[in-house]
Amino acid sequence: MRPLTPATRWCLIVLGVTVCYFVAGQIGIQWAIVREQISPLWPAAGVALAVPMLLGLRFWPGIFLGALLTNVALGPSLITVLVISSGNVIGPMLAYAVMRRLDVRNQLERLPDAVLLVVVGAIGGTAVSATLGTGALVLDGALRSGEFWATALVWWTGDAMGVLTITPLLLLTPRFRVPKRVSLARWGEAAALAVFVLGTAIVASTMMSKLFLVFPVLVWAALRFRQAGALLCSLCVCTFTIFGAVRGLGSYGSYDLAARMLHVQAYDATVGLTALALSTIVLQRDRATAEIADAWRQITEMVDMIAPRQSLRSAITQREDDESQAACSSRNRSR
Repeated sequence: MRPLTPATRWCLIVLGVTVCYFVAGQIGIQWAIVREQISPLWPAAGVALAVPMLLGLRFWPGIFLGALLTNVALGPSLITVLVISSGNVIGPMLAYAVMRRLDVRNQLERLPDAVLLVVVGAIGGTAVSATLGTGALVLDGALRSGEFWATALVWWTGDAMGVLTITPLLLLTPRFRVPKRVSLARWGEAAALAVFVLGTAIVASTMMSKLFLVFPVLVWAALRFRQAGALLCSLCVCTFTIFGAVRGLGSYGSYDLAARMLHVQAYDATVGLTALALSTIVLQRDRATAEIADAWRQITEMVDMIAPRQSLRSAITQREDDESQAACSSRNRSR
């Protein structure tokens, strides 16, 4: 079988990115609250930022085509859709360029990497996309000018939540390995964590006074299952909370839409940031422990190698001293 040419490989990857963005966009549309187009959780934004971080800038056409296919059926006009799709590309590309300049590592093994992903990727880049998209809708007449800030806020926070919950998970995929020889107790703990996460997420989405119940579970997930466990729990909690807010369930039903989204997005951002930061700190601790153990092993090996030589050197030195003393004693007797 002949190997793929670089051009064919590029086209296939762009097609895969397009499909991934389109599927993520269709999921986000299910929660749309403004024009059936703007969602408080937009997973496609997380895909858009993960693509340049994992694959490079040259696959940006996949993001553009995915955004175009997602928005073309929603309108309002082709020019506006093109502007929105361009904004969906420009925002993550700018965020990636800044993060690359600041030497952010995809592994998120350092706390500064996690902080910069939140500040630059989840806050900065998404603000560009939200501003361009909302501005295009206002200029086209699909939105009134007085609705600009409220719509831009929902758009921005929805994209930010997509980056905060989806991008870190996608960045972990190159390190994913199928677990082998996992004990039954470990599987039981994972099942128990899943049950607790679902339970606390449902309670948090319906009872605002019980929101704090989620955080002990996040701590459990970060300490025992590291980044993958904590980020999956964060995604589950945020999804249930947004679903409850959109449907007006529980305490959220007593607020109007803007206040409801403000409460939910502040809470979800806190959950996502806590999960990402705490799991990264735990990973840093594990790496530091491993480095100390490796350094101790190397020192022990060096000591084991030096000790026999040092003992031989001491024996030779002692023998030379004995011989020198014997020679001195012999000379003294001869006198």
